[in-house]
Amino acid sequence: MNSVVESLARARRKLATAGIGLLAMALAWHVIFGANGMLIYHQKRSEYKQLQIEIDALQKENQQLQQSVEKLRSDPKAIEREAREQLRYARPGEVIYTLPSPPPARPPANLSAAKH
Repeated sequence: MNSVVESLARARRKLATAGIGLLAMALAWHVIFGANGMLIYHQKRSEYKQLQIEIDALQKENQQLQQSVEKLRSDPKAIEREAREQLRYARPGEVIYTLPSPPPARPPANLSAAKH
């Protein structure tokens, strides 16, 4: 009877060890590959860094645009420069020459025609 109890205890220990092993493996799987696992964490962290760089660039551009707007509100020279560049305004007596834009370069339609 003693040997039966011992064999049942050993079987129970083996089963408990296997169960704990399976639980540990499932937990490790979840930590690495789960919805909030390490892989997703690293992906989100790199996405966060990229978005932070984009935010910094947009903030810098916004600051430059705000300075430009402030100059256009208060600086007569800046107003004149914008009017002359965008609206092609000229002072009395000035002549403005507008050159046509160059035509886009197109490759020949047929390479054999280009060789002859």
